[in-house]
Parts: sequence; structure tokens; C-alpha cells
Amino acid sequence: MSSKNLLLIFTRNPELGKCKTRLAATVGDQTALDIYQFLLQHTVRITKNLKVAKSVYYSETIWQDDIWDATIYQKKLQSDGDLGVKMAHAFQEGFAAGFEKIIVIGSDMYDLSEGDLENAFSQLNNTDVVIGPAEDGGYYLLGMKTLQPSVFKNKKWGTETVLKATLNDLKNKNTILLDTRNDVDYYEDIENISAFKPFLKKYKND
Repeated sequence: MSSKNLLLIFTRNPELGKCKTRLAATVGDQTALDIYQFLLQHTVRITKNLKVAKSVYYSETIWQDDIWDATIYQKKLQSDGDLGVKMAHAFQEGFAAGFEKIIVIGSDMYDLSEGDLENAFSQLNNTDVVIGPAEDGGYYLLGMKTLQPSVFKNKKWGTETVLKATLNDLKNKNTILLDTRNDVDYYEDIENISAFKPFLKKYKND
């Protein structure tokens, strides 16, 4: 893969009571934090060997000594504003630095592999935009070769309308949709996935 490719990873600082709050409403803050840290480790595993540049955008503060190895990941802080403003700013920075294909993901997708990310970058050879739709009506991945400012504006972030509104913005662009995947927001998203059983067993025993 080309050094002209950039992967943006948006992450929350894994702090008790501040991450996976919708999940925490069912399983409690500590179990939600444990699950989030497990998801972060998965994200490191599927991204660290990708032959692309990688930037991790922290929600609160940049942590120097954490699971994101500073020799692999450039560490940055998310800008102020809603999610759209934050993502637009990160894409703008990337294009300004000379990158030609940029993809953003979150850091809590268990249902994502290194191969999926390689495929997404490859798809951008043949299209303007690539999107990974999430089962909840949002998306888990967004990639583009030139900045499409409209996709970051006028969205109700975190709702089931995001994907539809985004595709509406892109109706004049070539867009490839990847496989629909499940992201982890609620207890129901993970209750039947074996990898999460140890966490949920602990929660049920508390």
C-alpha cells in the first residue's frame, strides 16, 4: 500500500464513566470500560501492520504511554465541535499534508479486520467515496480522495439517519458501500458474541 494513504482512528480516552455510556447503562461503568479497552486492543491489532500512515485522534487528552505505539501512530487531539466538525478537521489536515486516500474509523469495531481496511483503501482506486454502513443506520468507516465537506454538516450524529443523509449528500459522487457491520453501542450488540462472554459473565455475577 502507498504511503499516500492515511488511516484516521477516532478514540475516546478509556476512563471510567466516560466511554460506552449506552452500554454502561446496562452492564455498569467498570464492565463497559473493560469492554472498551478490549475493543481498543482489537483496533490496534487490525491496524498496526497496515502499510499506511496512521493517526489516532484522542477525545480528551493525548496519552503518551498507552496501547497506541507512538512509533506507529501519530497522536493528535480531536478539534472542538460536533463529530462532523472533528472529522472534517482531521480529513482537512490529512489532505493538506499530501495524503491522497484517507479513511476514518472509530476504535470500537469488533466486527472489523485488517483485510476489511485493506479492501477499503483498494476500493478508493475506483471510486470517490467508500462507506461502511453500520446496522444502526450510521457508518463505521468513511473514506475519500478529496474532501467532501457536505458529509460532515447537518447530521444528527449518533442516530439512525446518518447514513441515509450522508448518501444523499453524495448522490452526484461515485460511492461504494462495503458490507454492513455491527458496531458496539448497546448490550444487545454483544450479548451473543462469544468474545464478550467473559466480560458479561463477570457483570452477571456482580
